[in-house]
Amino acid sequence: MPHSGVATFYDSNGGGACSYDPGPDPLTAAMNWSDYEDSKACGAYVLVRAANGARLTVRITNLCPAPCRVGQLDLSAAAFARLAAPVAGEIPITWTLVSPAAPKNISIRYKSGSSQYWCGIQVIDHRNPVARLEVWSGGQWQQLHRTDYNYFLSENGSGCGGAIAVTDIYGQRLVVDPLPVKADVVQGTSLQFAAH
Repeated sequence: MPHSGVATFYDSNGGGACSYDPGPDPLTAAMNWSDYEDSKACGAYVLVRAANGARLTVRITNLCPAPCRVGQLDLSAAAFARLAAPVAGEIPITWTLVSPAAPKNISIRYKSGSSQYWCGIQVIDHRNPVARLEVWSGGQWQQLHRTDYNYFLSENGSGCGGAIAVTDIYGQRLVVDPLPVKADVVQGTSLQFAAH
């Protein structure tokens, strides 16, 4: 379903509210507060189309708070420049969620301060938006609460260091074998969501 809105731009390094590391990819965007949905938009890829026919795909790495409007994307300066001259400042756009070719597999990162007693878990490099994350604890799967800074928290330590199940918005569920609780270390997997 296409969304209509406007594109603006800011000086982005790929970091921001989604808690991703700044990166070399210049094609990123901040999602408006309504469509950000408490970080559900983090890591999503969206195809942006300008009225002049120009189009490109960007990855959501940040939140664009009010006064950002519903439907608005605040693009990195490099992304905006591919759609229009920066002097335009703001242009009308439509955008659609896409499921691009995935250059990498999914990675998992435990938040700084994580241990067997408390942990935050982040999913990185997922092709499709993540809808839920569960941990294996006490012989069953337990869903973790998602924060607006894009970590899933186990505040009582349940499942920290155990198997992790990640489900995308299309219902595909991937199970990650247990990983050691290493705070702030990006740990790769051999898994990736299928294209949609």
